[in-house]
Amino acid sequence: MERAPERAADNRADATTKESADQGTSAESAGAALELLVHGVGGTTPQEMLDDPRTVRITGDDTAAVFRRADDAEDRPDDHQGQPVPEAYVWCNLTSGNSARALWLLLLPFMVVNLAHWMRPTTRDRARTVRLYGLLVRLAGLTLTVLLVAAACEVALDLAAWQCAGTRACAERHSWLGFLSPAVSDDGWWSHPGRRLALAALVPAALTGLLWYLSRRTWSAYESQQPMTRAPEPDEESGNTSLGRPGFWYGRRLVARLRAAHTAAGLLTVAAAVASAAARFDRGSGGPALLDTLGWALDAAIVACAAVVVWVVCRRGRSENRLDQELDEHLVRRLPLAALVLLALALVYAGWDRPGWTSAGRLPGDPTFGAIAFFQGLLVIVLAVVAHLLHRAQPDPRAAMRGLGGPAVVMLACALGGVMSGGVAQRVADWLDGTGASIVGPPVLLTWQASVIPPLLVLLLLLCGWLAWRAWRLRRTELGKVEVDYVGEPRDTARTRRIATTRAMATLTDRAPLVVAVTSTATLLLGAGALVGALTTDETPSDAADATYAFVHGAAQTAQALGSWLIGVGFILFVTWGRRAYKDASARRTIGILWDVGTFWPRAAHPFAPPCYAERAVPDLTWRMATWTRAGEGRRLVISGHSQGSVLAAAAAWQLTPTDRKRVALLTYGSPLERLYGRWFPAHFGPAALTSLHGEVDCWRNLYRLTDPIGGPVRLPGDPAVDCEALKDPLAYGRTPEHPLPAPILGHGEYQADPVFAEERERLLARLRPEGQDAGVPTQRPEAPPES
Repeated sequence: MERAPERAADNRADATTKESADQGTSAESAGAALELLVHGVGGTTPQEMLDDPRTVRITGDDTAAVFRRADDAEDRPDDHQGQPVPEAYVWCNLTSGNSARALWLLLLPFMVVNLAHWMRPTTRDRARTVRLYGLLVRLAGLTLTVLLVAAACEVALDLAAWQCAGTRACAERHSWLGFLSPAVSDDGWWSHPGRRLALAALVPAALTGLLWYLSRRTWSAYESQQPMTRAPEPDEESGNTSLGRPGFWYGRRLVARLRAAHTAAGLLTVAAAVASAAARFDRGSGGPALLDTLGWALDAAIVACAAVVVWVVCRRGRSENRLDQELDEHLVRRLPLAALVLLALALVYAGWDRPGWTSAGRLPGDPTFGAIAFFQGLLVIVLAVVAHLLHRAQPDPRAAMRGLGGPAVVMLACALGGVMSGGVAQRVADWLDGTGASIVGPPVLLTWQASVIPPLLVLLLLLCGWLAWRAWRLRRTELGKVEVDYVGEPRDTARTRRIATTRAMATLTDRAPLVVAVTSTATLLLGAGALVGALTTDETPSDAADATYAFVHGAAQTAQALGSWLIGVGFILFVTWGRRAYKDASARRTIGILWDVGTFWPRAAHPFAPPCYAERAVPDLTWRMATWTRAGEGRRLVISGHSQGSVLAAAAAWQLTPTDRKRVALLTYGSPLERLYGRWFPAHFGPAALTSLHGEVDCWRNLYRLTDPIGGPVRLPGDPAVDCEALKDPLAYGRTPEHPLPAPILGHGEYQADPVFAEERERLLARLRPEGQDAGVPTQRPEAPPES
């Protein structure tokens, strides 16, 4: 995605020095109106938003900024008599950049589990149950960190240092492991099993350090952006949504605590992997008594530190009722440091000389991955019970999956983590092994988990086929509706079919809860089956089915091989897809809504999730709206948001005081506020929250199309009603004097091309004009001097 260009360099310096262009200009006197435009997914340029090739940045930086037309930034008192001053807030650089940022997609499980935190059902007077819901999601996030680091340990410690370096054929095939192999290096100093593990442990430890660094760097850039401080007013009602609380977009303290806990958890996982391998030898027959004692003491210290990590994760959630500027500096610094000290002790302990210790088989990974999988499944089940209790206390018929969206998404996050971990381990094992005869490979459980992917895909293909059949039936219904909408037009069968098909395909968005429900339920059941199969047989699926019927054995072999291949190919496609999404604007508009939804929410459950861009964008918009409305008596503002920009606009309006909100009108188009956010995040964008916003702003109008797969109606009553009638798309069925060429089907884009958009915008501005002020006709601007 391209960066927001900044033109008119000769005017920029003067404009940027005025952090708010409304200070001291007589053109923007008391009673003036401002139109603040906020773009949506995929971004755009300020030139396109303001319909002017000459724009200047009046406030902001290279990441996010407010732009005006170059002429509007100058002091011309007669330019805006009766007309609003247009400004464009460009925030696309918060979610886009170079292709390297696609690496954030590798942390997708962390983002998904963080998303589940905000999906709890709406409820009142159940504070303890709400806290329990958040605690369970944070614990699920902690298991994902342990799973990722355990997978790195499996690759570096077990497959490379223990199995491959301990096997002559594998070490000779990979010469870079020769100095770790007793056979190749003639029992060199590094060939000792404990020292091999200690050296290989630097890989998962470095991965943990990288996650800590990325989280801290983005924490400094996003979570440290302080929102506008304000005191609650007497008539302020914040019970309908927490988005209006002063500290909602300021999660600095919690993210710092969680970062310390997750960093310590990752380091402790590495320490436990190294120490357990050495301790297993020491506790065997003939093991050194002193090292055995030290091993028990080290294990006890690791368990004690792990208990502190769990306590930190469970102890405190978000503090939203105030700007919490404390940091728990001692905890944030000392907990990761203590884990790092234990890791160093574990490396020294494992590297101690132990005569007779050789590497054979695999490290005990099955109990570790099995315990993680079991605990994750248990957390999902308990979370589902809690979510059901919350939903039953205050039912919301529009809530996705009857309030069970959060547990389902946690299940998907765990499944993604398992698939990515197992896929990397399986691919590395295949690369190291070559012929498949030298090393035993990854833990059996990871192979079982890969083998359940083909059955899951078959189920999803059947579901997609059913959805396609439903869309085809709906398309037949829409054919008649299209003819009614364009009555009197010459009939064009192909044209009618294209419009009806687009409308039918747009409704598939509303089937997302069904897809998520089926996928998560099937994943939970298949994952439980894989866990039972691995623990009861201790063999791969093909070996376990060897003594059964030929058909069963063949199916098991096919599923195992196909699952391993699908994981490898899927991982490559996933990274490639992510790189294309960041470099290609059209691809980003296709998949960007999912990513922008995931990174809209603050990091409340996982500190290693991609950063929340709204913690910068919402305060930006709030500051701009508040400074404008408070700068003069009678000042009014229309904030116009498209797609995800409408969500940012609503969130910023909630952050204003009631007095400021009464001076603001809201125009949304292509908005997912109810269709997506209201259904999946009912506690924050449910009917009560949106109804309160409607009553608190001066006026709100919403535009949508039946061909739009993202935006939809808000479904709120009122006078005037929020929703306009669905806009026609295309604007003209056939060729007309206004449209001599065939009009395109616009879908989610170009709402400004519809005349209704200009009409609704003018109505909002008319409502905001002080009484007795006529719209007037703007004075013609003098021609700009020629550029030298």
